[in-house]
Amino acid sequence: MKKTSYITMIMGTIVGILFSLGMCMVLLPEWNTFTLGIVAGSIGLFILIITIIIWRKLEGKPPIRFNKKIFLTVLLGIAGVLLLGFGMSLTMVWSYFIVGIVIGIAGIVLLLALIPITRCLR
Repeated sequence: MKKTSYITMIMGTIVGILFSLGMCMVLLPEWNTFTLGIVAGSIGLFILIITIIIWRKLEGKPPIRFNKKIFLTVLLGIAGVLLLGFGMSLTMVWSYFIVGIVIGIAGIVLLLALIPITRCLR
């Protein structure tokens, strides 16, 4: 295993734990830790950004250049995740099964559209 892969794996694990624990703290009112959950999730996202910067530097890749394609790709990813999450919420929380499944599948399709956009199209 390369040194960069190991460092990225460790930092990614820390990010996953902090972010998921923060989201649980925010979404479970029984814990009464809403503010602390936002702090933990934000720290997780901050470490994620640091992880990406460190990984790119260790791999010898140039910094990410922001252009219109990257901006639209990020917007597509955010829209896909929000649609998928909204569909899951409709299905599991409010019992709108058919509508929730259709919206969730639309979110999955948007997320699957990211694969050819980021890998195939130049």
